[in-house]
Amino acid sequence: MKKILVLCDDYWHPGEVVERGMRSIRQERYSFDFVRDARDILTCNFIAGFPAIIVSKGNQINGSNVTPWFEDEVVEVNPEQFLEYVEKGGSLILIHSGVAYTENLIQKEENFRRPNKAWMDMMGCMFQGHPCRCPVTLQVQNVAHPIMKGVENFTERDEHYMIKIKAEDAEILFQTMSDLGGIQTAGFVRNCGKGRIIVLTPGHTLDVWSNPNYQRIIMNALDWVTQSEK
Repeated sequence: MKKILVLCDDYWHPGEVVERGMRSIRQERYSFDFVRDARDILTCNFIAGFPAIIVSKGNQINGSNVTPWFEDEVVEVNPEQFLEYVEKGGSLILIHSGVAYTENLIQKEENFRRPNKAWMDMMGCMFQGHPCRCPVTLQVQNVAHPIMKGVENFTERDEHYMIKIKAEDAEILFQTMSDLGGIQTAGFVRNCGKGRIIVLTPGHTLDVWSNPNYQRIIMNALDWVTQSEK
């Protein structure tokens, strides 16, 4: 059984939603190590022990402390260390709040601004906001990609994230649609050195995490990034 690190919990996105959602997935291939306060727990040696890391956490220490998670010369694992982890063969799966990084939410101090920008560069996109929670439909686009194997279109109430793709090598997996948010790119992958980065924007509500098709996307993503040959 492969152990996967899951980083979750910020003010707007309680870690309990992620934990309940992940633990509801019926599977026997992976176990999950949940960390809420990533600022002082993570070291390079620690994250190197996981073949993949799921990040569903905004740039805050935890749900009760909105101080930025990343800070130059304070945190041992900043975006540069995550990038090095991926380039050496690890993979990052960024889900919902793990994608919610934008220039509009960067503190004025450069020791906070620079890591936040580095995170956006690494994931290859920028968060641009979302309308009020509403019915959001996920529509598969890249049916041939292993992550989308067996996935059917579905609709759940969610925060409809809007992102701007910055990476030229982004391979689109699916889009999301709603009356309030229009049509948005919502899932993509990119290779980075020996590893991979996956961006999945749905996931504010437990109903999304509990949806069998979304769970299939997450499990397919884990299978794809942890396979022996990349």
